[in-house]
Amino acid sequence: MIDQNRAHEDGDTPVTIVTGFLGSGKTTLLNRALRDPAMARTLLVINEFGEISIDHALTTASNDSVVVLQSGCLCCTVFGDLVGTFNRLYCARESGEIAFDHVIIETSGLAEPAPVLQAFLSQPTLKSLYRVSAVITTIDAINGPHTLAGHAVSMAQAALADHLLITKLDLVPEATRAATRAALTVQLRRINRTASIDAVDDPAVDPIGLMREAGPDPSKGADSAKAWLEAAMGPPASESDEHEHGHEHRNGHDREQHVPRRGTESVQQYGTEHQHATDIATFNWIRENPLTAEALQLLLTSLERHLGPQLLRVKGLIHIVEEPARPLVVQGAQHLLHNLSWLPKWPDADRRTRIVFITQGIAAGDLAELVGMLDRLAQRAAHG
Repeated sequence: MIDQNRAHEDGDTPVTIVTGFLGSGKTTLLNRALRDPAMARTLLVINEFGEISIDHALTTASNDSVVVLQSGCLCCTVFGDLVGTFNRLYCARESGEIAFDHVIIETSGLAEPAPVLQAFLSQPTLKSLYRVSAVITTIDAINGPHTLAGHAVSMAQAALADHLLITKLDLVPEATRAATRAALTVQLRRINRTASIDAVDDPAVDPIGLMREAGPDPSKGADSAKAWLEAAMGPPASESDEHEHGHEHRNGHDREQHVPRRGTESVQQYGTEHQHATDIATFNWIRENPLTAEALQLLLTSLERHLGPQLLRVKGLIHIVEEPARPLVVQGAQHLLHNLSWLPKWPDADRRTRIVFITQGIAAGDLAELVGMLDRLAQRAAHG
């Protein structure tokens, strides 16, 4: 459990975002969690889309542990209602009115999680007091495959998850349950190659533990920084192709490429041959040579301008010429320039720049070409 005094001092109260499309089982999962004594010091913030707090009425927790945001879809009001609410919560805790050491945000089924992440990464007050520890996404075993195929929001929710929880498997006929789970697992792994994928009712799965986990924080030492980066970049290609729960198989449409470029950078691309508007691509950019501060500024500005909302998430460590002894941390959702911080030292002997991009609607190969082109242009502009 997070030490309450340390959370006050360090401003690192962990926040877990629970997301998932309409009807995917978020409220059921949270009801189950909030009845557990381990959640006694956990505050739940519910985002309600509409005038009537239906989810709040269904939630069985006491009123003093539930806060309802009623001003609309959280992805649209995130820099207003959400920021104000979390500021008030912090002040109320400091004055002794409430006590909590962890916060869970339940988003609307129609909410895109990227703006919520961005608020905690870039809004000064939130960034100094809270830290997103994990994103948990629920996927309905019955309707999930069709929802993922037809709704860009559902794809984004799955792509940004640290943990994917399959729900409602008990409603699938027993004769087809294993095949349904296997097919959905394959579909989810194509969208997100690093998240854990489990059924919510598996005996070995601990939803309470997932919601309460602090997750690696790159600012908390070398080991934590290394774990954070490894989790973001995922396993090597040979490991990422392994079977998930003994069922997953990659087909001819999936691809992974390792492409060296001019001796200064390499990329690992993960995507599909036929890219559609809802498709997710993950792209690992590894740069052998350090960047100057000016070149980095130009590169990040260009990436924001060219990718915009198609850039779902970015995480990485950057080697800067002017600061060779310590890496620059970048982590963002749609925006990059306000999400930079320094680590006191490198987490290991690997001093290369390593950045993970998760995008929607851009093929991995096209993204690799774009990043490479913008990097070369930034280098030329920075060096006259």
